[in-house]
Amino acid sequence: MKAGKILKQGSFFLILAVTGLGFLGIEDFRNEAYAQGVGWLTAWEGGYTGLGENDIAGNEGHTASGNEGHTVSGNEQTGKVPQKEEGKKDAADKNYVPGEDGMEGNPGGTDSSPETESDPGKPEESGQETRTAWEYATAAESYFDDAVFIGDSRTVGLEEYAGLDNSTFYASTGLTVYKMFTAPVVPVEGSKKKITIEEALGQRQFAKIYFMIGINEMGTGTVDTFIEKYKEQLERLKELQPNAIIYVQAIMRVTAERSGQGDYITNEGINARNERLAELADNQTVFYLDVNPLVCDESGGMVPSYTFDGVHLKAEYILTWKQFLLEHTIKKEGTPVRPEAGGM
Repeated sequence: MKAGKILKQGSFFLILAVTGLGFLGIEDFRNEAYAQGVGWLTAWEGGYTGLGENDIAGNEGHTASGNEGHTVSGNEQTGKVPQKEEGKKDAADKNYVPGEDGMEGNPGGTDSSPETESDPGKPEESGQETRTAWEYATAAESYFDDAVFIGDSRTVGLEEYAGLDNSTFYASTGLTVYKMFTAPVVPVEGSKKKITIEEALGQRQFAKIYFMIGINEMGTGTVDTFIEKYKEQLERLKELQPNAIIYVQAIMRVTAERSGQGDYITNEGINARNERLAELADNQTVFYLDVNPLVCDESGGMVPSYTFDGVHLKAEYILTWKQFLLEHTIKKEGTPVRPEAGGM
């Protein structure tokens, strides 16, 4: 009797011991599963054997230390460690703000953090120079008081008939881009002597330069050689007048009849040169102005009634040219053209 009782008690304690060892083994297994970032039941059912696809190198932040608050004791009811989607925030995060996870406050789930988002309305602090914004404005004639007009016989006509008595003209009939800085064309006051445009520009500074030249060069060289020389002279103008706004004016076309005479002066050649001249404008210090649309007809040539020889404007239409220039003056954004001279 006693032997049977002892046997039963021994069996009971043996069962308790085996059960305890099994529980401890399962608990160790579960803790290891949590440490590797997987639920222990999932690991059990899937035959988890250790590090693999969810190892530390491939799942940074899914270790026990990377998932504080998701320990065994905190998830005993679910049996799983909640997996947070990369890049998301939840209410347990310190800086959580509703709407930052692609919900109603942030469509698309993009990060709108002010630390990384640039403001398109403000210049980037990249060290690059911010270019000045310019716009065309209509000015009074006094805008031309500190301007110099450089050109050939067409600019001579502007000097004679535009009524710009306070403006300066360095113009000469037959002037070309090839000899504009070497030919003596500027009269010296109180003397019969003339100096070159280069010498004159070295003696006086202007705020604006109006430059039209090119009709006399049509029979010399090619479009490329013309533009090459024009660019060279333009750079020299910048050196001599570093603070001036330079207006490169398109070569004025001739009438369709004059263009069809068969010599070197053709509107086709003028257009080819004008296309290249327009490319010289940087719209910062050099601007391209083309009056042709106002003085040409549907043929593309100068209106016959506007000219006496098919090449030069009549006096009354020179005023059209002047008005066009007045309506295409440059001012700095938010700054009057010449407030002291009634320029606006």
